[in-house]
Amino acid sequence: MKFAHFADCHLGSWRQPELRQLNLDSFKRAIDICIKEKTEFIVISGDLFDSAYPPIEILEETFSELKRVHDAGVSCYIIAGSHDFSASGKTFLSVLEKTGFCKSIYLPEEREGSVYLNPVLHKNVALYGYPGKKAGLEVQELKNVKLHDSPFFRIFALHTSITDAVKGVPMESVNEWELPDADYYALGHLHINYMKNRYVYAGPIFPNNFQELEELRGGSFYIVNTEPFQARKIDLRLKEIESIELEISNSLTATESLLADIKKRTIKDKIVLLKVRGKLETGKISDIKFDEIEKLVKEMGGFILLKNTSKLLVEEPEVNLQVEDMGQMEEEIIKEYSKNNPSRFDYLIPQIVNVLAIDKEDGETNETFETRLLEDLNKVLNFKNQKNDAPLYPSK
Repeated sequence: MKFAHFADCHLGSWRQPELRQLNLDSFKRAIDICIKEKTEFIVISGDLFDSAYPPIEILEETFSELKRVHDAGVSCYIIAGSHDFSASGKTFLSVLEKTGFCKSIYLPEEREGSVYLNPVLHKNVALYGYPGKKAGLEVQELKNVKLHDSPFFRIFALHTSITDAVKGVPMESVNEWELPDADYYALGHLHINYMKNRYVYAGPIFPNNFQELEELRGGSFYIVNTEPFQARKIDLRLKEIESIELEISNSLTATESLLADIKKRTIKDKIVLLKVRGKLETGKISDIKFDEIEKLVKEMGGFILLKNTSKLLVEEPEVNLQVEDMGQMEEEIIKEYSKNNPSRFDYLIPQIVNVLAIDKEDGETNETFETRLLEDLNKVLNFKNQKNDAPLYPSK
């Protein structure tokens, strides 16, 4: 029996249209390979979507691809992940199941203080599943999970972190020996390539952020033979990655240095990852003309430019305060800063700080959260200045 193991597709995750489409294209390529290799079925170990309620265009593309899988005679089995999980149970995964294109393999039954998982049978294979949940809530639950006996090859799909794979990172995880016995553990959640003692993280179908693009260089999944057992990693690299890293101390000359570096490279049809680091002694981050850099990348045929300035530090003016009430610390820092850096816009600082303090809501996607944050900031920045009754940034 030959089957495919997908995980962490995160369809709809990227904000950039080019990368959102590339994520879908990587998913389609994986399906092409599964059909060509005549796999019996695909098991998706959570996070097919990046949220419980993905955009309609992502749903249309996904439904179309899974219909293609179904029409090719390949079955598809799924569990929810921490991103597409919903405590209410109302997600588009259930809609997919009703179409007949996919089938959930999470069939729990509470008995004698434990959760017994019933199998979904596919010929001589028994599939069991347990979903991932927000904040790793599934970790403790998994320690109380048992599988109903089956004489067949047993696949246990779960979306969680196992202790050996996290390698000392302080996060909730479950030990291998705390899980019920199975012949293959189809793991999702950690975006890594990991295979040990039939515990397999397939890796994401496509990298989900700047760091993953830099480290993984592309997506992956596994094709597995049950007898004799063999798990084979399939790489999905639709675009090459060009990494550029520059350390600077003067942002006023950084643009020229970056442009000169890029001109020496072959970046046609590549994803260009630009990482600028260092401690600025002269100038500000805004002095770096990223629009000119992006223009050059496009002129040279680059697929897209992504920049990372998280390790570019700016010396901040010291603020010496003596505050008895720590609850007033933020207010006093703002007053002291405004005193040393007077501006007619200083009255906006508390409003901006309040907007930036909002929390991401449960089930809210990164894109939706960022949009809400920017909308609230825009309301503040378009507020009429009380002194001259003119908007700071007139609406277009």
